Amino acid sequence: MANIISTGSHPKLLFPGLHKVCMAEYNSWEEEYSQVFDVQSTDKNYEEDVEITAFDLAQVKAEGSAFAYTGHSQGFTKRYTPVAYGLGFIVTYEEMQDNQYLTKGVKRAKLLARSFRIAKEIVHFNVFNRAFDSAYLGGDGLELVSTAHATVSGTMSNKLATNADLSEASLEDMLTMIRVAKNSKGHPIQLKEKTLLVSPYERFNAQRILQSNLQNDTNLNAKNIVGSLGIKLMVGTYLTDNDAWFMTTDVDAGLQSFKRQGYTFAQDNDFDTKNAKHAGYERYVPGWTDWRGVYGTPGA
Repeated sequence: MANIISTGSHPKLLFPGLHKVCMAEYNSWEEEYSQVFDVQSTDKNYEEDVEITAFDLAQVKAEGSAFAYTGHSQGFTKRYTPVAYGLGFIVTYEEMQDNQYLTKGVKRAKLLARSFRIAKEIVHFNVFNRAFDSAYLGGDGLELVSTAHATVSGTMSNKLATNADLSEASLEDMLTMIRVAKNSKGHPIQLKEKTLLVSPYERFNAQRILQSNLQNDTNLNAKNIVGSLGIKLMVGTYLTDNDAWFMTTDVDAGLQSFKRQGYTFAQDNDFDTKNAKHAGYERYVPGWTDWRGVYGTPGA
């Protein structure tokens, strides 16, 4: 009866007088992944994005001369195929009869929902945790954050040229990279920075950089220009690298998450054993299409 919750699993729950059932459930923070991913619903087996290059720039047209004509081409294709996630638990009939705390402390359906919620956060934030890993590639055949994204006008980068820990200077370097970003034809696209994403270990450093009235860590009484840009700070609970940090942008089709089916909970009883079966299920997939949606560095 492995993995079946029986009267022997929690014998203390069978007798009155227990003060509290604890350490299975904690307060939940606000949902994190939806703050950096564009969450969309889908009713398909998969969704695809395709890169289309821009037109050439307008040219001088001499009097009486013919127009020059331009075209564009198709680039890489990115496919999102939702993945199914499921988990359940089985409780014997006798345990349900004898458990004195089912309505007071043992809320197993709630525990299951929490398990799914944490799993979803981890799956989404693994996009960042694997951002520099060549085993996890995007539609252009490269990791999310790279110095060598191939375009029709040459390679482009969304990674600091020199790996650096978070500081005012390194943040300014990344913001400059975002400001001079170009499309695949090499034309300026005027990206705007949105959210600075850091691990809990960089929380206070990031707050000082973004939220100080004056320039951080100087005695020059200079205005904090970076702090005036309106950048949102997000502390990523599920980031696994303590000193990696990222900046998201307002690019279209950057970080995306497709929800095929939201979380559902079902229960039924087995006739032969009278055991109660409970299961949760959902289906989704996160990823990215345009790598310009994220700039980052693994830290020094």
